[in-house]
Amino acid sequence: MKKIFFLILITTSFKAFACDICGCGVGNTYIGILPEFRKHIFGLRYRYSSLITHVGVGGATTYLTTNEYYKTTELWGGFYIGKKLRLLTSIPYNFNERNNQGISNYKNGLGDITTIAYYELLNKKTTVKNKLLINSLWIGGGLKLPTGQYNPIDKGNTNNNNLFQLGTGSVDFSVNTMYDLRYQDAGINVSANYKINTANKHQYQYGDKFTLSSQLYYKFKIKNKFSVVPNAGMLYEKAQQDLDNKNIVDISGGNLTMGSLGVETAYKKIAFGFNWQTPLNQNLANGIIKANDRIMMHLSLLL
Repeated sequence: MKKIFFLILITTSFKAFACDICGCGVGNTYIGILPEFRKHIFGLRYRYSSLITHVGVGGATTYLTTNEYYKTTELWGGFYIGKKLRLLTSIPYNFNERNNQGISNYKNGLGDITTIAYYELLNKKTTVKNKLLINSLWIGGGLKLPTGQYNPIDKGNTNNNNLFQLGTGSVDFSVNTMYDLRYQDAGINVSANYKINTANKHQYQYGDKFTLSSQLYYKFKIKNKFSVVPNAGMLYEKAQQDLDNKNIVDISGGNLTMGSLGVETAYKKIAFGFNWQTPLNQNLANGIIKANDRIMMHLSLLL
């Protein structure tokens, strides 16, 4: 039971490297709640997200309107280092597709590798009416390496979004904090992340992004062998506009609010999870970009 808190920690931490305006494209690594595990966890994860760019006034479709699809398969792992330090790593392989007026372009390859470390500041346990109450507080920092290819030709100009890349081409950082309150098997988690982007060698800099999320979860245990953890939550993202040679990129930045539903299951050392997110409110690039639903699923080995 004491490890269920770390499930929520992993849930929130990888959001720090989501795409700069909508959770699509380069760097999106949201993974949802994970099942309980003892020391380490390794697995394969699949993510799907999409967006529509160059949306006309009132949501109208124009000759510039483009559908973009981002699919990622990645190796990932969570590691315990001592009692208070947690290390999370993701190695993605991206499959990007862009479709405009029946013409499709594809881009496949290694994405940006990310690593995030968390340190436990507080872990207070008390008993209330014979049930366990836990307050936990973690802080951390992340590093994203430019292992994915960045092609400046695909950038276009300041009137185009620059999401159709395998990587950002830059070393980026994040500052993360997370608070968790759990009463026996029910809990709520609140996290805040701030992603700091640097300019790449082509002088393109994705906008910094702030993410705030909350999530409710409940754990059902069946015969001490099979567990089911349904969860529901909200996610808010706000991004600054990108800079291209210190010039503001028009189609970038904005804010997005999403609702999420998910479930995690585990039997002995095998875990499977599914998560779905849908936009509730959005204003991306002053309405020129529209984010669609996201889906995530994983199959993992618990150690």
